[in-house]
Amino acid sequence: MKKINFTALVVAGFLSLPVSSTALDLSDNSQQRLHDLQQRWATVNYELKDDAQEKAFEQLVADAQQWVTQEPNSAPAHIWLGIIKSTYAGAKGGLGALSLAKESRKSLQKALDLEPTALDGSAYASLGTLYYKVPGWPFGFGDEDKAQELLEQALTINPDGIDPNYFYADYWFEQGDYIKAENYANKALAAAPRPERPLADEFRREEIKQLLVRIKGEK
Repeated sequence: MKKINFTALVVAGFLSLPVSSTALDLSDNSQQRLHDLQQRWATVNYELKDDAQEKAFEQLVADAQQWVTQEPNSAPAHIWLGIIKSTYAGAKGGLGALSLAKESRKSLQKALDLEPTALDGSAYASLGTLYYKVPGWPFGFGDEDKAQELLEQALTINPDGIDPNYFYADYWFEQGDYIKAENYANKALAAAPRPERPLADEFRREEIKQLLVRIKGEK
């Protein structure tokens, strides 16, 4: 059985608001909610551990769910509910992880139904990553072909983004195509910095460097 590992699932929702057309269309209140969830998620995901992290994720889920309840037609709200649940799954582990992953998939699919290009295609990147991280049948819904399709859609929308290129690099590493993995990892590493997301960039670039080391070890 494939192990459920969501530690790499640090999704594309860290896109800087000025370059996201959807974010620019949000009301001031929604922009503030988005920014607040992004910043808190970065702290919880990267800097907290164990019980403190799990408790903080529970609060993030509650806050994101409140946003969805109040703005049910907001694709960014559904995206971030999905993002938080998927990374909470990684922190929680065990049997509860797959249940959270299924809930995350539902939220991300809803975002695609509402507005596929929201937050520069974040739902595509996040959902694609779920599909190759989660075990396949009969244990889970994992589907590597579906993952590739979704990740390519994300790159069509945001071809130079650090996150979609990193996820696609990680996907190809999992598939054993180390040349493609290296190409996309190098492209991710060369992506422009995001001034409003310094913590996200710091940890993402470290993950890319670690992936490149793993790729080198396989070549």
